[in-house]
Amino acid sequence: MMAAEATRSLIDRLPKIRGELVADAPLAPLTWFRAGGNAEVLFRPADADDLADFLAGTPEDVPVTVIGVGSNLLVREGGVTGVVIRLGRGFMNISVEGTRLRAGTAALDVAVSRAAQEAGLAGLEFYRGIPGSIGGALRMNAGAYGGETKDVLVEAIAIDRKGKRHVLTNEDMKYRYRHSGAAEDLIFVEAVFRCRPGDRDEILAKMNEITSSREATQPVRTRTGGSTFKNPEGYKSWQLIDAAGCRGLTRGGAQVSELHCNFLINTGDATATDLEELGEEVRRRVKEQSGVTLEWEIRRIGTREGGDA
Repeated sequence: MMAAEATRSLIDRLPKIRGELVADAPLAPLTWFRAGGNAEVLFRPADADDLADFLAGTPEDVPVTVIGVGSNLLVREGGVTGVVIRLGRGFMNISVEGTRLRAGTAALDVAVSRAAQEAGLAGLEFYRGIPGSIGGALRMNAGAYGGETKDVLVEAIAIDRKGKRHVLTNEDMKYRYRHSGAAEDLIFVEAVFRCRPGDRDEILAKMNEITSSREATQPVRTRTGGSTFKNPEGYKSWQLIDAAGCRGLTRGGAQVSELHCNFLINTGDATATDLEELGEEVRRRVKEQSGVTLEWEIRRIGTREGGDA
């Protein structure tokens, strides 16, 4: 069966939805690296009920992968088998409830930070320095500039593979550094954060400091994917990478940033393979120089062109 026929067959097996299903959908434009392959089928649910109905009616043998705004994502050239779900407009709501803030998981971290500031609520300023969405922040305990998701989360609402709704407390998330222990099949749709009353001008000043610091120290105006590797306990990844002589290192169109060497850059024509192989070369050199094994922070999905994961 040809690829197009297989994809058509897959769509025919999927439930009727109110959102959008796209066959053989390019994912590169949805990632900040602007590289990588296609989704066999891309699903954009209309809202949480549409997502739940879709999951409940999707055969269990169909792989399901969830992506956010693609700020910390590398899609391999071979693409992603099954259904890729991307939450959109129906999951961007942000509302203030006293000293708490409720946000859909497609809402950008920076938008959540700004909404809290406008409401005179402090505690979410650190999200101004994280280029992603709330769904990714929940899944990986995103943090920066002295704050982490585990510090502010009250509860997260998720839908499982069978379409059932779950409410998880902060404790249920089993957070540790850049990691959540929540079940992998859960798709987060909403989060509630605890804040505290604060002065709008002081909160804004702190957010502006974060913006200035980030622009001065990170390659924010390039095709990058954010921090490439987690910081090993007791170390800073960028220092290990620098000490291993990797600043400015290239592979095809991929480069280790000269400004902040824990960032990989697509200089214009990098493939996902270029970027991943460059990252692996950095890991090899760091291990050889320091004995420390770097762990990827960037999420990598899909298969390589030859079909290997």
